Amino acid sequence: MQTLSELDRRIVLATQQGLPLIARPYHAVAEKLGIEVSLLYERLDKMLHNGVIRRIGAVPNHYKLGFRANGMSVWDIDDEYLAQMGAQIGKLEFVSHAYHRPRLLPEWPYNLFAMVHGRTYEEVWRKVDLIADMLGEVKQSYDVLFSTRILKKTGLRLSAQTPSTEKNRAVA
Repeated sequence: MQTLSELDRRIVLATQQGLPLIARPYHAVAEKLGIEVSLLYERLDKMLHNGVIRRIGAVPNHYKLGFRANGMSVWDIDDEYLAQMGAQIGKLEFVSHAYHRPRLLPEWPYNLFAMVHGRTYEEVWRKVDLIADMLGEVKQSYDVLFSTRILKKTGLRLSAQTPSTEKNRAVA
C-alpha cells in the first residue's frame, strides 16, 4: 500500500476518466494541472513503475464499433503451455485480452480465458476455431460464453471529495 502525494492524486483524478481526444492530450492535462508536461510524464512513469497505476491504454467500446457478438472463449489446456500459449493468443488482433484463471474442478475445467470480438456469432466461432487450431493437442476442451449485456468497464476510481492524502491510498 502506498500513500499518494497530492500531485499524484491530482494527476490520477485528472486522467482516470480518460484523456482528452486531441493531438497532445498530456500537454492539455499538464496545463490543466498547472505543471510542466515533463513533470507529468515523470510522475506517471513513477506511478507505473511503482505499481500505483497498472497501465495507461485505450478502452474501446466494441459494441459501438459494430462488434455485437462478443464471447469469452474458455480453454482447458495443459498447465505447462499456459504462459506460452496465453501470450500468443493475447497477441491476436481479434482478442482484446487473455488471462489465466484457476480451474474449479470438477465443474469448471477451464484455465485460459480469451475475449473474442466479432460482428456475428458465426464470426466469433470462426475465430475461436483459429485459436483451437493454434492450441492443437495442448487443449483438452473449450467453449464460448457470449455476452448478453454490456457492463460498465472501469477500474478503481479515486474520489475528488477526499482532501487528506492520508485517506488516499492506492493498492499496488
